[in-house]
Amino acid sequence: MVKYPSGSLAAFRKPVTKKEEHATVRRSYKHRKGVNFSDRGMTLEQKINESNKYYLMEEIAVVHKKPTPIQIVKVDYPKRSKAVIREAYFRQASTTDYNGVYKGYYLDFEAKETRNKTNFPLKNFHDHQIFHLDECLKQQGICFTIIRFASLERYFVTPASFVIHAYREKDKSSMTLKEIESHSYEIKSGFRPTLPYLEAVDKLIADRKSE
Repeated sequence: MVKYPSGSLAAFRKPVTKKEEHATVRRSYKHRKGVNFSDRGMTLEQKINESNKYYLMEEIAVVHKKPTPIQIVKVDYPKRSKAVIREAYFRQASTTDYNGVYKGYYLDFEAKETRNKTNFPLKNFHDHQIFHLDECLKQQGICFTIIRFASLERYFVTPASFVIHAYREKDKSSMTLKEIESHSYEIKSGFRPTLPYLEAVDKLIADRKSE
């Protein structure tokens, strides 16, 4: 095939029909600047995990999801290269979802989400998680919960101290959205990182220093 000096093959192209032209326009359409659709459908855990990968790659922070302590009892091997766990149980109650280090501070936090629009049920927390967060706070750790209101697509970094107080308050079954708004730092879902929760952690650290 012979190309023209510009590298164009225009002389050999077939005439474009209206249908093909319409299809080309649809394929070349771009979403307006600043709008990101890449993280739609991701769970809160997936967003945090992706963010942690970014923070690690950029040497910003080292944060990992804690492994769940499981005792395997029975394993079958239907194939040499494939093992299937048939029976297992939790060796002990897990603490919180994530921990790590950032700017010399120990981080420990839980990730929770709800489809409620006006409140967050405190039953989503467990006694051992509240106890663990309280113990970490006593050691000067930066402890918090990332709460997602899935129906609203809103994300809050809520200090553990507020969550602990609400959990232990008598006859209190939930934290209202207004309470969370007043005691948290709201963050927006993004691209790199997917969920920039360290922006809120910086504010928690600043609050600690000002106390």
